[in-house]
Amino acid sequence: QVQLVESGGDLVQAGGSLRLSCAASGSISSFNTMAWYRQAPGKQRELVAALTRAGISNYADSVKGRFAISRNNARNTVYLQMSSLKPEDTALYYCKGERVFSSYWGQGTQVTVSS
Repeated sequence: QVQLVESGGDLVQAGGSLRLSCAASGSISSFNTMAWYRQAPGKQRELVAALTRAGISNYADSVKGRFAISRNNARNTVYLQMSSLKPEDTALYYCKGERVFSSYWGQGTQVTVSS
């Protein structure tokens, strides 16, 4: 059973930056896609950024140009670098690892952006 553990969430002022980490208990190379999702209170969980094994990334329109997803295979860790944060980025951020027939979620890390 693979475990994903997120960290790096914090309270930050608007315009600030944070880097989230998602550490996997196994090799992240075994996943077709690693992704970050977020869920704000009263809203549905939404895709923020995804990175395929081939290195192709995609982003939600709301974060393009501000967020960047990356990975370190040697550390089995995926990152989400967030810059120019806005209050509307406030949410619980989840890491997800996707394989062909299964997917795994972390427990989430809270990001709060104050205005």
